[in-house]
Amino acid sequence: MQFPVYLSFGSVSFHPHPVLEAIAYAVALRLSLRNFRQDAQLGLSPEQRTWVIVGGLLGGVCGAKILVLLQHLDLVWTGEPIALLGLLAQGKTVVGGLLGAIAGVELTKVKLGVTQATGDAFAEPLILGTAIGRMGCFLTGLSDKTYGIATTLPWGVDFGDGILRHPTQLYEILFLGLLWLGLKFRRRYDYQSGDLFKIYVISYLMFRFCIDFIKPDFHILIGCSAIQIACIVGILIYYSHIPRLFLLRSATAPSRS
Repeated sequence: MQFPVYLSFGSVSFHPHPVLEAIAYAVALRLSLRNFRQDAQLGLSPEQRTWVIVGGLLGGVCGAKILVLLQHLDLVWTGEPIALLGLLAQGKTVVGGLLGAIAGVELTKVKLGVTQATGDAFAEPLILGTAIGRMGCFLTGLSDKTYGIATTLPWGVDFGDGILRHPTQLYEILFLGLLWLGLKFRRRYDYQSGDLFKIYVISYLMFRFCIDFIKPDFHILIGCSAIQIACIVGILIYYSHIPRLFLLRSATAPSRS
């Protein structure tokens, strides 16, 4: 396989990253809007639903770009500022986008006076959207900088530099599939509104904190990359909820279906 793997539609070929990224955004947004409309318990007006989604999108874009900058600050003093500008223009981080989106939604809800949890509508759409986007990252190869360190394992992938590397993008897709199944299983047990989203966030941040140790990233502090530090911050925000969220309690009538 030669990277990047271009996607062909008839006689026209497209770079995989923008195509699959656009599909990921479209799918996640479409499913989120559907979930919002179907979840009568939210009690939000159409205008409030729209502003909550807009707040999440704007926060996500800002968070993704800010964390990209912090993640690749080493390019400044290694004499590659042009490469950093290229990453800022094209690059995004899922962790930064996720935490930024949470901040954007919460600030929007404060402005609108909305107090009820709204995150469950986003959990499964974000899982699917991220999985689609990661496939684009994998097919892009080296320029996306989401690959892993060198490995001698039989499933190592040569992304074009002659080195067999951990296909961390595929690891993430596998994890997201298991997380999606986990949320489906968790629905059988008693939970409060917003719990599924919290489980998604905590699980994903824990996964990213661990998997990023096998990525050749710049480690800005205490042996951790900027993304890993952001993961720690996000986990600490939800830390007090962890015992309740991951303790399964059977219920004859779940609080939400």
